[in-house]
Amino acid sequence: MKESEKTISRRKFLGSSVLGMAGLFVLPRLGPSFLNQENRDIKLGFIGLGQQAMSLLNGFIQISGVEVVAGCDVYGIKRKRFEKRVLAFNTKAGITSKPVLYEKYQDLLKRKDITAVVIAVPDHNHAIVAIAACKASKDVYLEKPMTFTINEGKELRKIVRQKKRVFALGSQQRSDSNFQHAVNLVQTGALGRISKVNAYVGAPPKRYDLPEEPIPADLNWDLWLGPLPATIHFNNQLDPPISLDPEVNEKFWGAWRWYTEMGGGFTTDWGAHMFDIAQWGLGMDGNGPVEASPIGDGSEFMSFKYANGVVMTSEPWDEKKTKGVKFWGEKGWIEVARGYFNASDQKFFADKKETVEGPYETKVPHQANFIDSVRSRKDPVVPVEIGHSSATVCNLGNIACTLKRTVKWNPASEIFVDDSDGAATRLMQYTYRKGWKLG
Repeated sequence: MKESEKTISRRKFLGSSVLGMAGLFVLPRLGPSFLNQENRDIKLGFIGLGQQAMSLLNGFIQISGVEVVAGCDVYGIKRKRFEKRVLAFNTKAGITSKPVLYEKYQDLLKRKDITAVVIAVPDHNHAIVAIAACKASKDVYLEKPMTFTINEGKELRKIVRQKKRVFALGSQQRSDSNFQHAVNLVQTGALGRISKVNAYVGAPPKRYDLPEEPIPADLNWDLWLGPLPATIHFNNQLDPPISLDPEVNEKFWGAWRWYTEMGGGFTTDWGAHMFDIAQWGLGMDGNGPVEASPIGDGSEFMSFKYANGVVMTSEPWDEKKTKGVKFWGEKGWIEVARGYFNASDQKFFADKKETVEGPYETKVPHQANFIDSVRSRKDPVVPVEIGHSSATVCNLGNIACTLKRTVKWNPASEIFVDDSDGAATRLMQYTYRKGWKLG
């Protein structure tokens, strides 16, 4: 294997994948301790049962001491798929209970027996559902990006600490040995002073332009929209269709993420991963840049400037436009992406480790870290403060692109600087439709 293709893989995934992305059901070899129904002290509920939730289910359901007891989704057929998969696993594992299904997350949160919830709803509902879960005394594993807006992130951060909940963000890359090794090199000074970072993620969102289509009979579109304007019409790309007989799963990711009205584009979808790694490496967790510049403001790439002079750009380092991070230091450079590591010098490489099979999202170590934290009451690898600061970087980039100008930011006070017309500040939050509120 060429040096440029050397892979420093993640820890080997516990067992084989239980619930295949293509709908195949492959059970792991279950040992006596795994099959023991006793000591299942963690009762999990899932809120949002789409494609990402099915991947998360693959991992969580196999962790010792965990039992998946409930699932919630506004789409009926996805509730049925969830039930089918959990029941199949339970039968093999000797668990006699069956999951209870809900259309409204509020009903699931009323369950006193549920220890924690896994939230994998579209981004615009992240804050509302996660805050409600914390107030219902549930610990929370929330998919990235943490929140749709900066103000939502500030409120969720406050509630998590007020209610003393364990909160983990689904930034799996922080549990990936490739990224851990790269960040360790940066933070220990192996590259010397860092001058710039390429963190390529892709384009910001665009205006919603899909044609209106009939709403499926078993989809509660009003609940799907949540706080968003009721004027947003349905298209099946927003909540991809599936079937159960025969089983055919989502053929693409929910397209809501690409549109300004519902998501943050690649800026948040991949920025929550790659900007997050850059922030981690630069020691900026809980902190952030002081300036964000948009595409078209003297550059074809979004860029961020930190108080120490380091500049991070969403600029690819190769012709393939690999989504990843490249750190440039006075002693050399390193590139890191999923399943990929390269460097300017052989001394920066780590020993090759086992490769990991299965979808990237099903990496048990990150999920097991959350379960361990629930038991120990200690912060997980990616607590709420880190989730918020990384999501804020993404949102700053989109705000700059929306305004088509560089915005200045104070990461300590979390306010815009020199925002004389208040335009940037207004984009820190939007007005929820009647009947919905934050907090």
